[in-house]
Amino acid sequence: MLLRVDPASTLPIFAQIAAGVRREVLEGRLATGDRLPAAKEVARSLDVNLHTVLRAYQELRDEGLVDLRRGRGAVVTGAQPTALVEVGEAVRALVRAAGTAGLSRQETVSLVTKEWS
Repeated sequence: MLLRVDPASTLPIFAQIAAGVRREVLEGRLATGDRLPAAKEVARSLDVNLHTVLRAYQELRDEGLVDLRRGRGAVVTGAQPTALVEVGEAVRALVRAAGTAGLSRQETVSLVTKEWS
């Protein structure tokens, strides 16, 4: 599992870590029953505070994406990351609507890019 954080981002580091785990699950690189790296290991590799990683893991637990157990660590439960599923559905709806409106791929991307800015 490859996690990265951007210290210059406006998104808190714990949220970036949680988002990275969600992405790994959504893209199939983490599956049900897989263990996440120990929080100490993640903190060391990202050069962040241990409590930052623990907060990310707790957020994932609260979402039902991972199960936290003393001695076992964090284990992927198999639940889908809700926020990413919702975004995926919205993107699919956008692509369908753009196609219905006769927009090209580039025009659709331009609209999204403009909105992002």
